[in-house]
Amino acid sequence: MFTHLPEPTLDPILSLSVAYRNDARADKVDLGIGVYRNSQGETPIMQAVKMAQDIVVETQKTKAYVGLAGCEKFNQSMIDLLLTDTSAIGRVAAIQTPGASGALRMLGDLMKIAQPDTTVWISNPSYVNHKPVMEAAGLNVRFYHYFSPQTKQVDTSRMLDDLSNAGVNDVVLLHGCCHNPTGADIDFSAWQAITELSQKNGFTPFVDIAYQGFGDGLEEDAKGLRYMADNVEEMLITTSCSKNFGLYRERTGAAIVVGKSNHDVANAKGKLLTLARSTYTMPPDHGAALVKTILQDQQLTGIWKTELYEMQQRLVSLRHSLCNEFRTVHNTDQFDFIESHKGMFTVLGFNSEQMLQLREQFGIYAVGDGRINIAGLSEQHIPFVARSIVQVA
Repeated sequence: MFTHLPEPTLDPILSLSVAYRNDARADKVDLGIGVYRNSQGETPIMQAVKMAQDIVVETQKTKAYVGLAGCEKFNQSMIDLLLTDTSAIGRVAAIQTPGASGALRMLGDLMKIAQPDTTVWISNPSYVNHKPVMEAAGLNVRFYHYFSPQTKQVDTSRMLDDLSNAGVNDVVLLHGCCHNPTGADIDFSAWQAITELSQKNGFTPFVDIAYQGFGDGLEEDAKGLRYMADNVEEMLITTSCSKNFGLYRERTGAAIVVGKSNHDVANAKGKLLTLARSTYTMPPDHGAALVKTILQDQQLTGIWKTELYEMQQRLVSLRHSLCNEFRTVHNTDQFDFIESHKGMFTVLGFNSEQMLQLREQFGIYAVGDGRINIAGLSEQHIPFVARSIVQVA
């Protein structure tokens, strides 16, 4: 059965963590896999999560199945977090999924059933899992221009030119904030322009928002998504609790459908439940139970928001400190763009050979496409990382 299987291709990101662990150098730095780390290099459990865990342990009376949709209180909490004060609140449905990747696959499968000839437009570059998940669902994939290698910013004009060609059988996949891998986000005027194109051409927007709160803040990061949800008839959304709640290993996410009516979204949710049944049946409960507990308790919500703000501000500080090191110690403004990017990631503009040199010569592990994880830095790393990058540039 297995004799003719091809040699597996290593995941370009997850394989880095294995290589990093096997590296004996004491001064190695992991800027590859996308997790937040504090100043001690640890991925912490948030205090609000610890407090919620105590509550869940104390009050949970059963480990029986929660159902195909997962925790409905969690689902409503995710809807409220993303779509509060929008008209979409009255025409939306959600299911809990195993992380945002699970949500991507569920919505990919839903699109294949609802509109088999769907083409999904993806930014160039995009999250490494967007293309394979959509193709695994049997969908066509096209890319639209997004990032300018010259300016290291969004090339809004070329992006809108490309998206003007998307039509009624198309879905346009957007990053809600903190674009992965570039860190370069579209501004609000671009959200408005894409919304207008959707209204004119008939394509369906699909927003993947995995980092809400890590860019400009919890509410500001949802501003573009909320405007779009208020002004289009149909929309797809995936969201993750890995980053902003620190629940990486709990695989906690949601797939959300905004439709023309409650009737439409009820049908969509019913089909999603059928798809879930034939894929993973039910999502894991623990992470959703924690999120629901936090968001339904005013005190815990306040603690969580404070912690999330502190994490976001630390990312801003790390970007500033790294750029300041380039400017003051190495007398170069070549990397000033890093300070204008949002969230965890930045693309250096290095080729694969330069990234390999960073890894082999300096023990700095990052993805071959030039992406580095700012959240993987600690303050003590900054002089060494800046010096290494300058030597490779």
